[in-house]
Amino acid sequence: MNQHGFLASSSEVGDKYRCFIYGEGEKNTQWVFGAPPRYDVVNKLFEQGRTKVWPPGSLEEKVQNLVKTMEMELFHKSNPEDYKTIDPKSFTFTVNGRKPLTLQEIRLMGGGYNAFLQTSLPEEMRLYDPAKETAESAHVTFRTAFPRGFAFEVVQLYSGPPVIAYKFRHWAYMEGPFKGHAPTGELVEFFGVAVFEVDEQMKIIKVEFFYDRGELLSALMKGAKLDSSASEELLMSCPVLRNAGQKT
Repeated sequence: MNQHGFLASSSEVGDKYRCFIYGEGEKNTQWVFGAPPRYDVVNKLFEQGRTKVWPPGSLEEKVQNLVKTMEMELFHKSNPEDYKTIDPKSFTFTVNGRKPLTLQEIRLMGGGYNAFLQTSLPEEMRLYDPAKETAESAHVTFRTAFPRGFAFEVVQLYSGPPVIAYKFRHWAYMEGPFKGHAPTGELVEFFGVAVFEVDEQMKIIKVEFFYDRGELLSALMKGAKLDSSASEELLMSCPVLRNAGQKT
């Protein structure tokens, strides 16, 4: 943390945009995939595709790095007691005004992807059905579709702490199959608004995301339908996709 309570630059300890991956403070951290994640590939995608380059030390840059670090901890640290950006006892997560979820409820739902993609659509209309996915299957599904990762940027900051509101952009390239649809190689992106609330220690206690789930999933349906054998052959022909379950 810096003197204002935000995350300090993390480039000196292994990642340009995320803290709490390496160093003495993480020597006992329990990692979902057995080791700290690597973000070299998605960092390159971020740097090549971002629409904003925030000045070093700006509030926008600090919020952007806070969000990236929070997402890293939620997806890759298996023990909430190892979280440094989140108060695990108070934290709640809400999407599009739905019921707030605790960390335990997110885990029971199958992790971050499933919590983020909650839907009220009838079961037969769900291209991606969070109720039928596990944390592992969700990770493999999106890591396969987006082998270079899913980049994130803060596009505009509306307010600073303790209630942080911002507009964001998520993007990737569909270079692998998704739920029986062939890869298109095209840009997949969506925008949204988020509101974070932090406590006196600058730990996140409340997160609200507002976005159109259909903007993401409709782009993943553009590819031709594959039969099961073609989909499996495409997956196994590429080393990146074949190892989709490994850390990013």
